[in-house]
Order: sequence, then structure tokens, then C-alpha cells
Amino acid sequence: MNLALFKQVSDVEWRVAPFGKMRVPAVVYADQALVREMDEKVFAQLVNVATLPGIVDAAYAMPDAHWGYGFPIGGVAAFDADAGGVVSAGGVGFDISCGVRTLHTGLKAADIAPLKQRLAERLFARIPAGLGSTGQLRLDAGEMDAMLRGGARWAVERGYGSEADLDRIEERGCMAGAEPGNVSEHAKRRQRDEIGTLGSGNHYLELQEIAEIYDSKAADRFRLRQGEVVVSIHCGSRGLGHQIGTEFLRQMVIAAPGHGIELPDRELACAPILSPLGQAYLGAMRAAVNCALANRQVITQLARKVFADIVPGTHLTLIYDVSHNTCKQETHTVGGQTRRLYVHRKGATRAFGPGHPALPGELRDIGQPVLIGGSMGTASYILAGTETGVTRAFSSACHGAGRAMSRHQAARQWHGRTLVDELAGRGILIRSPSLRGVAEEAPGAYKDVSAVVEAADRAGLARKVAKLKPLVCIKG
Repeated sequence: MNLALFKQVSDVEWRVAPFGKMRVPAVVYADQALVREMDEKVFAQLVNVATLPGIVDAAYAMPDAHWGYGFPIGGVAAFDADAGGVVSAGGVGFDISCGVRTLHTGLKAADIAPLKQRLAERLFARIPAGLGSTGQLRLDAGEMDAMLRGGARWAVERGYGSEADLDRIEERGCMAGAEPGNVSEHAKRRQRDEIGTLGSGNHYLELQEIAEIYDSKAADRFRLRQGEVVVSIHCGSRGLGHQIGTEFLRQMVIAAPGHGIELPDRELACAPILSPLGQAYLGAMRAAVNCALANRQVITQLARKVFADIVPGTHLTLIYDVSHNTCKQETHTVGGQTRRLYVHRKGATRAFGPGHPALPGELRDIGQPVLIGGSMGTASYILAGTETGVTRAFSSACHGAGRAMSRHQAARQWHGRTLVDELAGRGILIRSPSLRGVAEEAPGAYKDVSAVVEAADRAGLARKVAKLKPLVCIKG
């Protein structure tokens, strides 16, 4: 990225003062190496976001930012409804409420070493993965609407987990304000038999060893112990979320001129938050959030059954579940004033700091667990929200490594079979229905996740707690 327009505020903060039609500055949190690696389109998209009506404070990009649809992936922006603020389907993304949940196993890596092959095969057999994958649950119209209203709570009420799980899920597993009636029948049909499935792309279920502890106090509270194994699940709202994004983006493009909104890019299609269209989208988006939370809850229970079969007496307990493609109404202090804002996080993770009332009581003095996914052969991380983060990007942090090249480029450069064999040689077992999908998700197609996490830590967005290394990856 060309740094000519940026003012370097610190070694991990870069700022562009408003120019042209920008209403607020654009801010990038990253070190110089990461900024230089960013596509020029990240800068262009961030500047465009800064022109939208009702935007507050600044348009932000996280250290893993890369080009996306309208908003950069790794983008954060907040809007004030009372000041004509907008909601943008492109600012949430197509995989609504894609997120990560991580669970304790209570087992050491040495304990599962002789069982790793069996666990990999059984998890791959029990948890559907890949493009168009379907599960054993098939929802009729009534159950579909109940799931879209109830989220993970709906799943728990049907035997997929327990009430204790809900305490460790954002929104306690159920997003208020969901309106299943705003979700098209086509979107519902796409989701009818996809609950309990990983999907394709960068989605996965991984067994990971806790390789390093950075913050012993937070690690102790999160119950993270070096050498133990956790399970991480990364997926979202599958076809339903994608369909909602597609349909509302089309409607927002058509409606924008009628609201006096001049779009610098059609992909930034948006609607005033308080307009009927804006409210309709929010109701549908919240239903998709619940879909994703239900999906991860069902997958969790499927994984629990596999572990119970192979390692009797094992029970997977939830550390946390947090999404990274959402728009949520939150209270933030801006310029000394407390305001209710609609915070878009697209490829960015909520990272509430110590004392936030939304956190479970036992974690409130530590800060929210922030779950950062890697890419098959690379590390993942657990961070914690910070007190300083509340003044930086509305308590948001990065969400992963961020792509360094397109899937098409990756598939030309790597071969799936070769990657599977190479990773097996390093003790990492990959199971996937698509070798092309493995190639598209090659570790080399992503930025250095450790550099991204280090930048987030140094910027005060979130602090490092633990590093995880992959043992088994069930890949979509």
C-alpha cells in the first residue's frame, strides 16, 4: 500500500485525515510491514467507508485487513442512527456471524497422540464439511423460525448442549431483535438441512495444543494450560446468511438514491438505520446471527459425542464463542459523550475489555476472550480485550491472518495432496472432502498470523494470552 497519504501516529497506527467527501479519518492498525503488504484497494475502500452518512469517529482497519466486498475485510465502522447513520450489508459481509468458538478437552496432547488418527477420521465422518454439505437435522417451517429466533438457546433446548454453554456465548447465545419474517423463503430453503455443518472455504474444526502462555492470570481464568488440547470451530450462517446479504445488497443499491445517499461504490450499498429497509435488514441479519450460533452449538455437541466415544469420560466445556461478521447496537463513549451506535465489524472480532457488563461474571475483571484463527498449518491465538481497546476501534480486534492472495492464485501455486502430505509430516492431520479446497486454503496464501496478532497486541486492541498449534484440521 502507498503510505504517502498516511500520517504515522505510532509504529502500529496510521491515519489519513479527511479529504474529499470523507466525513471522518481513516485509521489502520498495523506495523509498517503489514501496511505495505496490504492491497491498495484496502485504502480505497476504507476512504469510501469514511464518506458514509452518520459515521462516527473514524473508519478503521485491523492488522489483517484485505480487500473485500465494499468494506475491507478487517474493517470496523460505527454509525449513529439519530444522525442519519446507515447500516450496510457489505459492512457485515455475506457469511453473517461467521465466528470462532473454542472448547476445553481437559486432555494433554500426549494423551491424544495415539488416538489422533481415530479422532480425525471420526470427526470427519460425523461433522459434514464442504460446499453444499448437509447434516442430519432437517427443519420444517416452524422449526426454522424457532431456530432463527432462538439461536444457540434453541439448540440447547433440543438437547444440543446445556444452559452452561450459553453463559460463554456472546449475546448469551441468542441475538435479540431477530425477525424470521424478514428472511426470504429462498434463504430458509438453503438452510433447511445445513444446521450442524461446517461449509467450505476457510471454515474448519481443529484440535489444537496450547503451545505457549503469555498472560498467566488471563490464561488461568480462561482455564488454558500449556500442553493441553482445545477444540476450535470456525463457521457461520452458511447459505442463509449469504442469501440475506445478496438480497438486501440488491435492495439497498436500488433504494439509496431515494434516501439521498450517493454511493462512492455500489458495493457499499446501505440504507438509513431508521428506514423500513434498514430495520428489515437488521431483523434478518440478527436472525442469521442466531443461525450461526445454533450451527456452532450443534457442531459442538457432535464433537462432544465423538470425544466421549473415543475418550470415555471426556467432556468439552466452552471457553467462549464470538462472531466476526456482524452489526450490533452498542454503547460507546465518543468525544466524552455516551452514544448508542451501530458497530459494523467485518472480519473483525468484538473485544470488550475488563468491566464490560456483557461479559460473564467470572471473566468480567479479565476481559473478553478474543479468538483468532490460523490457517491449517499455522498457529491460532487466544487474546483478551483490554481497557485501552475501548478507545481504539470500538473495542474491536483482528479476526485471523487475513488472505495474502486469492483462492484462484493459491490453487495455481499449491496442490492439495502435496499439502496434506507435507502437513502430515509435521504431525498435522488434514481431512477435507476437496483437495482443491485445501490448496485454496494453503497456509502460504495467508499473512503471518503471528505478525498480525503481535500488531494487535502492540496497538492495545487486545492482549496476547495463549498460542495454539494445530494437531488435526477438519476442513470445509
